Amino acid sequence: MRQCLLYQSDRPIPYQSAWQWQKDLVAARKQDESLPDVLLLMEHPPVYTLGQGSSLEFLKFELDAPGIECHRIERGGEVTYHAPGQIVGYPILNLNFYQRDLHWYLRQLEEIVILTLVKYGVLADRIPGLTGVWVSGEKIAQVGIKVSRWVTMHGFALNVDMDLAGFDRIVPCGIRDRACCQLAQFVPDIDIELVKVAIAQSFALVFDVEFHLLADTSER
Repeated sequence: MRQCLLYQSDRPIPYQSAWQWQKDLVAARKQDESLPDVLLLMEHPPVYTLGQGSSLEFLKFELDAPGIECHRIERGGEVTYHAPGQIVGYPILNLNFYQRDLHWYLRQLEEIVILTLVKYGVLADRIPGLTGVWVSGEKIAQVGIKVSRWVTMHGFALNVDMDLAGFDRIVPCGIRDRACCQLAQFVPDIDIELVKVAIAQSFALVFDVEFHLLADTSER
């Protein structure tokens, strides 16, 4: 059983801080494969991110528009939106210890979300040809990754209880005919901190890891 450090933030973390932390964790694990894996679970203040090859045609605002934070990052996929009430998971895993298969890894991330939603009585599934997790044809979770020398970064985002209006400024993931939904639509009075616990449990099951809590951001 692999060891995995778990960090769960109880406050929104600025996107750029989380992004740099991921880079530091990845660099360290490229240098020393004996370091344990990491799972970061957090929320972000409102921010848009563009995949490395994503098209600007899916933005409904100018990149320099005041009051809108937007970053082009290393992951695959098109534009998406993060905001408080959405849980973002960043696994830093060395796939040499799992499977060196990116399609397998993407499906495992989707499975984590599907298993988490089952705990709340919500039936979710995949749509062939599309990445992510769906409930009744609406997207409830986004998945986008970057893998370098088989060490992963970026990951998945589950809409729990957020302001979905931010998605109105983009074509989410470049899919024009699919709406976004969130867990709060199906489970009233959802507790986002308990959802983080459920995600961690599902993650441990899917990847067969044992968690050790990472209390702060000093392990970089």
